[in-house]
Amino acid sequence: MSALAGPDAASALRPAAPSPEVVMEVRGASKIYLSGPNAVAALSDMTLALNAGELTGIVGPSGSGKTTFLMIAGLLEPPSTGVVHFRGRPIADPQTKLNSLRDFRRTHVGFIFQKANLIPFLTAVENVQIALEINDVRPKLARERARELLAQFGLGHREDNYPTQLSGGEQQRVSIARALANDPVLLLADEPTAALDGTRGRQVMEVFRALADERRVAVGVVTHDPRWSDIFDRIVEMSDGRMVSERAGGVAGHL
Repeated sequence: MSALAGPDAASALRPAAPSPEVVMEVRGASKIYLSGPNAVAALSDMTLALNAGELTGIVGPSGSGKTTFLMIAGLLEPPSTGVVHFRGRPIADPQTKLNSLRDFRRTHVGFIFQKANLIPFLTAVENVQIALEINDVRPKLARERARELLAQFGLGHREDNYPTQLSGGEQQRVSIARALANDPVLLLADEPTAALDGTRGRQVMEVFRALADERRVAVGVVTHDPRWSDIFDRIVEMSDGRMVSERAGGVAGHL
């Protein structure tokens, strides 16, 4: 009888599932802040990878280190210890001067925060356009790209409106368009739906879902809101600066 015969034969012949494509990985990161004479650990020995085509939810109570992790993964703050890797290569450590990575961030990383942080004296299309122009895209091409993005997010009819003329949900969608202007491979969002009602919040989260599925963007979303559990591929829980659990999200059928 063949060594593969029997109940384990099929599993033995089945090809192994492909390893996820890791876009950004924070390895063994800690972050220490000085508060007067005291040292406060906002992050402790944190290791987490964000994968292409995957929407990862990062949850936990206030002060658990979620935003600190996001800032380190997005190369906005250096870790006190540990290393940040981009596609398998080390890119940041405690000695890295993050100003030297400014152009890299603009090209590869998109950020969305709780507040849209739009420039108030620029229209919706200009707020997106400027993200391209600072990367030396010609104004005409930048405007065309900005208009395309706003149209994709259902804001084509609002492109000439100023932020004060837009609803909260519309402002947030403009900020998403701006974050995607340079086609980043990593998108990080910090409480992006906190100020939105359920309907608008769901729309924003569905945009993130589509970005992961259709563009293979690695998306990490910090949230307190349990309503989005069904949208995530993976949910990471943090507490006291550490990752305490990791589970499949509703997309994988585990909720």
